Amino acid sequence: MINVSVMYPNKPGAHFDISYYCVKHIPLVQKVLGPALLKVVVEEGIAGMGPGARAPYLALGHLYFESVGSFQEALGPQLAQIQADIPNYTNIEPTIQISNVRN
Repeated sequence: MINVSVMYPNKPGAHFDISYYCVKHIPLVQKVLGPALLKVVVEEGIAGMGPGARAPYLALGHLYFESVGSFQEALGPQLAQIQADIPNYTNIEPTIQISNVRN
């Protein structure tokens, strides 16, 4: 299993609407990626490690797939639609990482 982590850095001037992300964007992603998307987890950054430290990321979205191939196959035809929705909730360019999930 793989995890596609979409991470939104907490930079000066960054805007992120977590409500829109959870209520509109994630359901859109689930709908268009279909059964290839096995699970979604959303995290909202609230703090950094030390007292008073700001969270390094405003939000993280974790998308789980069976393999990189199944992710790429599902995403390919839907990428433009997913990307078109991003300005509705953020002005942040996300960092994306694909990882193997190990238990």
